[in-house]
Amino acid sequence: MGFFIDVIKNASMILPEVPKPQRKLSLTMRLVWTALALAIYFIMAEIPLYGVGAKGTDPFLYSRIIFASNQGTLMELGIGPIVTAGLITQLLKGANIIKLDFTKPEDRALFTSATKLLTMFVILIEALGYILGGVYGRNLSFTAMSVIVIQLFSASVMVMLLDELVQKGWGIGSGVSLFIMAGVAQRMMWDILNPLTVNVGSQETPKIVPFGFFPFLINALQRNSFNEVILRGAFPSLIGFIATIAVILLLIYAEGTRVEVPITSSKYKGFAGVYPIKLLYVSNVPVILVSVLLTDITFFSQFIWSNYNIDNTNPWLSWIGTGIRDQSGNVNYPTGGLVYYISSPRSLELAMAEPLRAISYVFFMVTLCIIFSKLWVEIGGLAPKEVAKSLIDSDVQVPGFRRAEASIGAVLAKYIPPITILGGILIGLIASLSDLLGVFGSGTGILLMIGIIMQYYQILVREQFETMLPRLAGILGRR
Repeated sequence: MGFFIDVIKNASMILPEVPKPQRKLSLTMRLVWTALALAIYFIMAEIPLYGVGAKGTDPFLYSRIIFASNQGTLMELGIGPIVTAGLITQLLKGANIIKLDFTKPEDRALFTSATKLLTMFVILIEALGYILGGVYGRNLSFTAMSVIVIQLFSASVMVMLLDELVQKGWGIGSGVSLFIMAGVAQRMMWDILNPLTVNVGSQETPKIVPFGFFPFLINALQRNSFNEVILRGAFPSLIGFIATIAVILLLIYAEGTRVEVPITSSKYKGFAGVYPIKLLYVSNVPVILVSVLLTDITFFSQFIWSNYNIDNTNPWLSWIGTGIRDQSGNVNYPTGGLVYYISSPRSLELAMAEPLRAISYVFFMVTLCIIFSKLWVEIGGLAPKEVAKSLIDSDVQVPGFRRAEASIGAVLAKYIPPITILGGILIGLIASLSDLLGVFGSGTGILLMIGIIMQYYQILVREQFETMLPRLAGILGRR
């Protein structure tokens, strides 16, 4: 371990870094910097990669909204490497494999440097994986591959620095959360209002209609064909629109549903309050972990197929996944195997046509959300024992019980484990069933967006409170 610490310390001297502002910026200036970071992200998401041909079928289409990525552009990798590296280091820290004391500034700086170094390593691995996996075709020269890898690496490092810029006090919240929220909102607006046309017929009998829900609704009413709006396959439909509103309302309700454990202060007599245990106790972490896992499985299975089973003739590798290539030579994946049955059909018609695939996908999502919920509670400091210790360290106790970890932990253990499982089931069902119903922005995307909006709302309320009552905020902060 000492060797790795020395490597990280040496590497931290040359790693790119965004300095903290010398003084706390005003809320207006932080909003300006946040908007600037978002504008840079959107610009990079529209700049095409040099040396890449025409876009083909995208095997990662439905995971891109989660990782704020855009096919064939500088944002090909999006925030995927940042999320992956951050989750790995958090898991290692939570499992005490990395033993650091976050009360020490030098240990916090070391952890940040380790996360940043791992992020750059993941960026390089993913960039090389895209090349070797044949995502951009299999006839690229060494020079073309090198140029693409350099572009992907440079752009992803820029995203990492933009996230650091926002988090270090120049902006508000987290850059990763900001990019996810903006990407989901953009996708939802695209599904609702996009006036561009698509061919929903065949080459022999083309049928050109608007892509977006509202433009298509107007077009269908003009043709007296309202029935066409109800179900549109993979295109935005009336059922998808209704399901989107229902999911948003359900998530807002779930965010406010909680069990409140009464607490009192052992230091300030007369103080009483509650410790809230939300229904979504671990928030959106399980569905992010599932999405990362599913994307990695798809990525590596595509690599195996492209290099060792491109004709789908190996029966053992075909169990993992089979695929085809489109006319341009790009990957169109998957068409069978394990990966096929753990991926979403993405429309109600396909789910009804392939019920086994739909059921296996829902089962996969719910099961893994439960597993990751329980795992994150144990290693993320959210288990009853850790919460009890945190309450005691904050001079808080549960009235009627001894001020001891065992007593308070026993009270919390009545609520936290069952709520964790129930929350995992709910998140898994919402994410999977929403995709089957064709919600705008995907079920996982809406889950993330609502959670992030709630976080930003709390941040802005706190900022406004500190602006209006700075002296009182300072006293509460010192306490």
